[in-house]
Amino acid sequence: MANSLSARKRARQSERNRRRNASARSHVRSSIKSVLRAIEAGDKKAAEAAYKAAVPAIDRSVSNGIMPKNKAARHKSRLNKHVRAL
Repeated sequence: MANSLSARKRARQSERNRRRNASARSHVRSSIKSVLRAIEAGDKKAAEAAYKAAVPAIDRSVSNGIMPKNKAARHKSRLNKHVRAL
């Protein structure tokens, strides 16, 4: 356990940030999975709608430092490729 006041505050901040990041990461993963489920079902309209909802979530995770930009670009590219293939 942290002893100094600044270390205690840092521990509180780290825990708060960890929870926020975990929630945001979960939201991004859920949005990606919704696109994949629509693709597996073969529903092009649902897949396109889910993709359009997932892209801003992925971009937001990059701007918040949760996901590297190349990983985000890779996810968007692959999802888009699958949606267009329907």
